[in-house]
Amino acid sequence: MSRKENIEKKTEELLEPIAKENGVSIYDVEYVKEAGEWYLRAYIDKPEGVNINDCVNVNHALSDALDVDDFIEEAYTLEVSSPGLGRTLKKDRHFANSLGMEVELKLYKPVDGTKEFSGILKSFDAENVVITINDQDKTFVRKEISVIKLALDF
Repeated sequence: MSRKENIEKKTEELLEPIAKENGVSIYDVEYVKEAGEWYLRAYIDKPEGVNINDCVNVNHALSDALDVDDFIEEAYTLEVSSPGLGRTLKKDRHFANSLGMEVELKLYKPVDGTKEFSGILKSFDAENVVITINDQDKTFVRKEISVIKLALDF
């Protein structure tokens, strides 16, 4: 497991009781470097949607827990937010909760002349994702997908 994955895992472990106490669930945790700065992001959710108070309360509690445990060496910015409407699907639980919904995916390399596809998420397993496009099922290899997220319909 990489250092990044260890930080994400340990943060998620710290976050579990905090999320439960605040009536939210953990959608995802990510530790990323952007423009030379490190960010530790915790995405929280609940059926009726999270509000600013949920984010503030979880942020304060998680920040305190991270200060006590102090396992991240470099400086970072902690962000707590909702995963949003166009949430990225990364984990099996994300895929399972999104079956039957419209998704958009982007590939690293073109297939049939394009890198972008959209359709209804039909199924998934450890290796593949199947979406229905114009009444036809199309299978994509998970490791060839750069990003897959829920489609935004306005």
